[in-house]
Amino acid sequence: MTSPAKFKKDKEIITEYDTQVKEIRAQLLEQLKCLDQQSEARVQLLQDLQDFFRKKSEIEMDYSRNLEKLAERFMAKTRSTKDHLQFKKDQNILSPVNCWYLLLNQVRRESKDHTTLSDIYLNNIIPRFTQVSDDSVRLFKKSKEVGGQLHEDLMKVLNELYTVMKTYHMYNADSISAEGKLKEAEKQEEKQIGRSVKPEDRLVGRSPDPAANIRFEEKHQRRSSVRKIEKMKEKRQAKYTENKLKAVKARNEYILALEATNCSVFKYYIHDLSDLLDCCDLGYHASLNRAMRTFLSAEINVEQSKHEGLEIIESAIDSLDACNDKQRLMELYHTVFCLPPKFDFQPHMGDGVSHLYVQQPMQGELVLRCQQLQSRLATLKIENEEVKKTMEATLQTIQDMVTVEDFDVADCFQYTNSTESVKSTLSETFMSKPSIAKRRANQQETEQFYFTKLKEYFEGRNLITKLQAKHDLLQKTLGESQRTDYSIASGRRNSSVRKQDGNQIIPLVVESCIRFIIRHGLQHEGIFRVSGSQIEVNDIKNAFERGEDPLAGDQNDHDIDSIAGVLKLHFRGLASPLFPKEIFHDLISCVSLGLSLLGPNHCVLW
Repeated sequence: MTSPAKFKKDKEIITEYDTQVKEIRAQLLEQLKCLDQQSEARVQLLQDLQDFFRKKSEIEMDYSRNLEKLAERFMAKTRSTKDHLQFKKDQNILSPVNCWYLLLNQVRRESKDHTTLSDIYLNNIIPRFTQVSDDSVRLFKKSKEVGGQLHEDLMKVLNELYTVMKTYHMYNADSISAEGKLKEAEKQEEKQIGRSVKPEDRLVGRSPDPAANIRFEEKHQRRSSVRKIEKMKEKRQAKYTENKLKAVKARNEYILALEATNCSVFKYYIHDLSDLLDCCDLGYHASLNRAMRTFLSAEINVEQSKHEGLEIIESAIDSLDACNDKQRLMELYHTVFCLPPKFDFQPHMGDGVSHLYVQQPMQGELVLRCQQLQSRLATLKIENEEVKKTMEATLQTIQDMVTVEDFDVADCFQYTNSTESVKSTLSETFMSKPSIAKRRANQQETEQFYFTKLKEYFEGRNLITKLQAKHDLLQKTLGESQRTDYSIASGRRNSSVRKQDGNQIIPLVVESCIRFIIRHGLQHEGIFRVSGSQIEVNDIKNAFERGEDPLAGDQNDHDIDSIAGVLKLHFRGLASPLFPKEIFHDLISCVSLGLSLLGPNHCVLW
């Protein structure tokens, strides 16, 4: 029989094993609960993402509609204007108006982009999240089934270990019990053998006494008892050997089962559990990645589209040019800004003299007047030049004021952990009220001074122009030969007409323009077809009318199209056309006949 101490120890071992198995079972249940919570959190996250993008889609659509209304409101005001018709035709409009139209187009472009963004959110990204949620729930259910099966297998292994351990303990207890009985039989045998052999019987040479027969019978009975004990010992020895073998086998099975159980538990916690989590996450992160990258692609493309539109506007801003806009304005309203014809002398009562009378006694008076004009002009030019310098310096100051680079607001978009408000950030920028007030006060004061000098300069230049015209006419008429600063211009005016072939007179404007075109414009594409600068045409025309030759010399600092425009304008303004009207149809017939003789290829080139 087992001792109470051993029985108590065996009971403690069983209790400890039961406790360990219960802890594992509780841990497995907590694992399933953890997976349930993870699945619920995942579904809730995907639902929140769907609600977020659904709301963002509504916001993008509202924003798109507001942008469209904003653009339509101002486009409706400009559709009937001449600038809008010109913009649709060839976009040859003033640069500020071009910026305005491009800005409206950019708003409409952003409206379309945000409509597309709303559609992508609603019809692409949200269905993706819905699909991810459905797949996640389905895969979790299947993974949970697999996990339940793994738990059952693991508990079966633990139960098998418990059974093997109980069997081992039982066989080992039987072996210990059989061993105790065997030892007890061995002790009885030793006692019985000691009783059966007396010391006097073992003495050598002793003769038997009369009572020997009685002792012999007693001795025979003792031997019979010894044999019984020996048989009992043999039986207990066999029983012990049998139980010992069973105990050893049970212990081997227990050790093998223990190793298998530990390996199974290790495999579950190290490999199976990780694989089970992978099954729960199967495709989740990849699908979520695709959905989020769809959002990222949409946002990036919207930003790229906006950036492209802003680059177009930036190019238009860089193209803001006052000189080109002035030229476009004069070309657009050429009839308004075109130089009117010269005033002709209107004789009174048949007076046919249309030039200065320089004969005596008027000659001396005119010479004196010419000298007075020359002196007066010299003084006025010096004074007006000083006014011009002051005016130009003031203009440069104004330009510096209006071209200061204070448009960078990048500091307002620096995202930091600071809790300062945006208002405090903007307080030191261009838009701060003290800065604006001071800047505008200085600018208005400078502008006032500039316009004062501008008026003074215009008045002086007007007076110089009138006096210069009188002086030049007097000098030209009087035929002075002295070379002064004004006689150089007078010499060019005296050569305004020349004789060719004895009688034909060629005007200076025709001769000078043709000479310039022959030198510099024979290879120019579009000559006499492309319009030149109206401002330059007017300046050159005015110079020729004053008797000057602005095309003298070999300098090529004039626009060839403007020179051709001056020549066309001269022929267009002739009282009698260069080709008489009477021969117009004959000339057309000759041209048509010449083209037909050259062939169709030459006609196309012509």
